[in-house]
Amino acid sequence: MGKRLKSQRRGGGRPKYRSPKKRYKVRLAYRGYDDIEQAGMLRAQVTGFVDDPAREALLMKVKYDNEEEGYLLAPEGIAKGDCVEQGVQAKVAIGNVLPIYRIPDGTYIYNIEKRPGDGGKMVKAPGSFGILVSKERGVAYVKLPSRKVITVSSEGRAQVGIINGGGKTDKPLLKAGKAFHKHKAKSRSSWPKVRGVAMSAYDHPYGGKQHHKGRSSSVARGAPPGRKVGHIASKRTGRKKSKG
Repeated sequence: MGKRLKSQRRGGGRPKYRSPKKRYKVRLAYRGYDDIEQAGMLRAQVTGFVDDPAREALLMKVKYDNEEEGYLLAPEGIAKGDCVEQGVQAKVAIGNVLPIYRIPDGTYIYNIEKRPGDGGKMVKAPGSFGILVSKERGVAYVKLPSRKVITVSSEGRAQVGIINGGGKTDKPLLKAGKAFHKHKAKSRSSWPKVRGVAMSAYDHPYGGKQHHKGRSSSVARGAPPGRKVGHIASKRTGRKKSKG
């Protein structure tokens, strides 16, 4: 009997593949959308920055005027001692948190709420940003970094600006040891990723061949777990033929 596929082992919920939550420092989310933010604005001062293993972008620690403390994703251009605002009456400036209906079209935004009050779910990678395309009838159209345009509620909140850490992946790792520690910080035990065609036949369905799979990469949706690799229930694979 061959080995279990890595996708099968990861799905078993073993500690090796679990996220190391004990090492994470912050559970990132916007503060509750209370009457202070709905009616006016709450100002906060940036007191420091936090490098959390849970995410690649830096966080900024803020202290609000009402003595509350919290964390937000730091934008490019922010510094310790700067002030950010949160609420309906906040200005459209980098790092500020506003409802989307208060943000002008064409503004760069990030940490966007998928549903009003969920604390921010989309566009959180280093150096990324979304573009607010337009708003109409309580719906906002946002262009994601993938260039896909989605619709979200204009009542949801977002931060203005671009997330810090852009170009982080441009610097080469130079050696495998650095790549090892990079992935281990988030318990990504799936690294290094070995190609299926480079494995033996008992390790992977595509193994045991010379540089090719030897079969179609399409697999039925109801295939058994030991065979369910490749393009699952794909309509087509390969390059799209030109109509000309």
